[in-house]
Amino acid sequence: MYSTMKELTVSNIERQNVLNNRFAVDEIQKSLDISGMLFEGEYWLTKKMVADFYGVDISTIDRYLASNGEELKHNGYILCKGKSLKEFKLQFAHLINETSKTTQLGLFNFRAFLNIGMLLTESERAKALRSMILDLVIAKIHEKTGGGTKFINRRDVNYMPAAITEENYRRNLTSAINKYVNGHNTYKYAQITDFIYKAVFKENAKEYKEVLDLDSKDNVRHTLYAEVLLVISSFENGVGAAIYEQYKKNGNRLLSITDVENIVNELAEHPMQKPYLNDARTKMASRDFSFRDAYHGNIAEYLKAVTPEEYERFIGDQSIDFDSILESNKDVLKRLKQAEDE
Repeated sequence: MYSTMKELTVSNIERQNVLNNRFAVDEIQKSLDISGMLFEGEYWLTKKMVADFYGVDISTIDRYLASNGEELKHNGYILCKGKSLKEFKLQFAHLINETSKTTQLGLFNFRAFLNIGMLLTESERAKALRSMILDLVIAKIHEKTGGGTKFINRRDVNYMPAAITEENYRRNLTSAINKYVNGHNTYKYAQITDFIYKAVFKENAKEYKEVLDLDSKDNVRHTLYAEVLLVISSFENGVGAAIYEQYKKNGNRLLSITDVENIVNELAEHPMQKPYLNDARTKMASRDFSFRDAYHGNIAEYLKAVTPEEYERFIGDQSIDFDSILESNKDVLKRLKQAEDE
């Protein structure tokens, strides 16, 4: 596990990954017996209620609001004032014990309440909550994916079209390698594939399998997200075309593996590729970290929190049952299998 209680207190990405996952937040809310005040469709807690729950002084809560104010506001902390405050005090005066002179009142919704619990290092209750949060987040993702996350990429409706596209361009590349590159077919193809993987996500197949703890027989491409597959398609197509161009330029002389490595490296540095590479690395680093608990050290600089929309795509209502999709795409599966066996 890369997610630890300590890291929740220090890592904004870790905290946001929890708070953006509505499935986990709903589960945590069910597990905690916290009575908030229902106002305008949402449950709210005052600073005093939050401080009492975590067993700290209000001044401690104020200190975190000062140091982490933007993050807490982003996740639902508000300053209630004006007409809203007037209505709030009318409804909950007996609970909040605020004087009529109060002109603004800090309120936490459930996400902001969880957020501050992930920040508080002084509170034993917050520490216990962090432990429960991490267990629940992992359990919920596994429940939503049917017990495993190895192929969570396939739950994205975009995966199948991307896999088919990549298979077609891979055929272009293998054809060019077979015809125009010197060396044993299986060996040279594996090497060139590794050059491309290195260019796109800075890991070769063996390193990638180690990060994701895959079996030696697992096919790397079957675990990649749609966006990464499309960038690889672009690379494969470009490399295949460049191999042929170089072959013609060489007077129909076969290219060496080193020649192809130079082609891949040159393509990786092309300004046109940069936005696509950056996007693919961000998706891969961030999603694998959140969904698969896998940390890609070589692309750690691209790590971000997974968005609420991505949770919907991979474990929510927008996700698909890949097995049933495969059943209705048997012909495609056969083609993929044939390509893999070549």
